[in-house]
Amino acid sequence: MAAAPARGRLFDRALKPAVFLLSLGPFAYLFWAAVANELGPNPAEALIRSLGEWALRFLCLTLAVTPARVMFNLPRLALLRRMLGLFTYFYALLHLLGYAAFDMGFDWGEIVRDIPKRPFILVGFTAFVLLTPLAATSFNRAIRMMGARRWQQLHRLVYAVAGLVILHFFWMRAGKNDFADVAVYGAILACLLGWRVWRRFAAPRTARRGVMSR
Repeated sequence: MAAAPARGRLFDRALKPAVFLLSLGPFAYLFWAAVANELGPNPAEALIRSLGEWALRFLCLTLAVTPARVMFNLPRLALLRRMLGLFTYFYALLHLLGYAAFDMGFDWGEIVRDIPKRPFILVGFTAFVLLTPLAATSFNRAIRMMGARRWQQLHRLVYAVAGLVILHFFWMRAGKNDFADVAVYGAILACLLGWRVWRRFAAPRTARRGVMSR
């Protein structure tokens, strides 16, 4: 009888390191591709855009943890949400640094002037600013200091981040009139956020009807 709990603990211990290594995979590949000059004719643009797309993918994965955990009764998935959220920030930070380095040459004065001039950069930078306190408070100590309710209220900013990221992605692709990926990611985020809205408002009504029918 003790074998099953032991296997469960072993699975829990192996799960996070495995996901951590997998999450570093895109960074390792892009680093190798940059060194090996395998990023195509415009490597700087390819690197910046790839990092941004990986930030978006990790945002989708982070938001998918709770629906998957609830719908498929997989409580251990909750162990991954914080890590995936931090990897979202990691790739978003690299995306921003890529823009600052390759597009602007780390000229901070020019960067400050450039951000408000171009709407898609302003929207993306705003999303990054909103994401920063979420990453900074993704620790147990922050939850204890803030209190669970205020912490949850702060982390609802991720919904605004999701909307801003899709708008940033849309404007980036508008120049090439290429919206296929935008539609896919937009649909994924709409489903993930729509599930939360449905659960918040539909679940209490279902519970009330259950109580009244007893």
